[in-house]
Amino acid sequence: MNSLLMLAFCFTGPNASRDAPASAPPKVHKIAVGGEGGWDYLTVDPEARRLYVSRGARVVVLDLEKEAVAGELADTPGVHGIAIVPELGKGFTSNGRDSSVTVFDLKTLKPTGKIKANGTPDAILYDAASKRVITFNHRTNDGTSIDPATEKVAGTIDFKGEPEAAVADGKGHIFVNIRSSSEVVEFDALSLEILHRWPLAPGVRPNGLALDAKNRRLFSGCNGNSKMVVMDADKGTVIATVDIGKGSDGCGFDPVKGLAYSSNGRTGDLTVIDESEPGKFHVVATIPTQASARTMTIDPKTHRVYLPAATQAPAASGAQKQGGRRGMVPDSFVIIVVEP
Repeated sequence: MNSLLMLAFCFTGPNASRDAPASAPPKVHKIAVGGEGGWDYLTVDPEARRLYVSRGARVVVLDLEKEAVAGELADTPGVHGIAIVPELGKGFTSNGRDSSVTVFDLKTLKPTGKIKANGTPDAILYDAASKRVITFNHRTNDGTSIDPATEKVAGTIDFKGEPEAAVADGKGHIFVNIRSSSEVVEFDALSLEILHRWPLAPGVRPNGLALDAKNRRLFSGCNGNSKMVVMDADKGTVIATVDIGKGSDGCGFDPVKGLAYSSNGRTGDLTVIDESEPGKFHVVATIPTQASARTMTIDPKTHRVYLPAATQAPAASGAQKQGGRRGMVPDSFVIIVVEP
């Protein structure tokens, strides 16, 4: 059986069969972007049909309908993540290099202000329930809460460990992976009170985090031992542990398809996980992407998965490393598009 047929055969979970014929393999193509700089998180604006991609000292913005670069946002030194607040027409970036948050206009992509954060701001999200933008800061192991209307710091929360990806449940509560202690912390987005600390064992060093809000399931991609840990978001109990690829740095959940994803940069693939029956999770597909494609996001309108990547330079080439990673071939940056 050839690799394409094997992939189609594997991708036949109950949720997958509801959306596409069992014989249809996922479609994968690439959007050539080019340019220099590293990358981290990327964010979809489903209504404006835009994709925001962090690129070192700037944010590249793609038109999702044309699959072409629509513009750039400058003045984001060491940018990691992008949060959008559509009702205010504002965007916010977490800038690790100067411990700041850049505020920008969603229409013009022009910076309109800067807010001081702590440490090295990494992940960032907007919680519509509390109307707060929150950065998750390395080095200082805390979070900076920002009122997006006034653009003022509203408070700080001490996680007592290194925070990574976070998700909001739509009810004013935030869940965040604590990488250094392999835990999930739940806190109140307004009071900044920590409500629970739950161990992810057997998972080690969680990075990506996703949430099935309806069924109250958390999905933590654990880079330390290549596991996805599925947790009950109300009780904090581990429901299942599933093997994923190596180098996971991003997770996602599609509530329409009922599928969870892990983007794995070392093995260059996307793990797709389904709940075949209550409490039973298994891998339904491992989709080849590209080495270095370690983060991801999902477009809730089209259900496409987007992953940034670039071609790794040969180890013997002497290419400069970025963040301890092997250097990349110049101008090879792409966005990989997966249509499961």
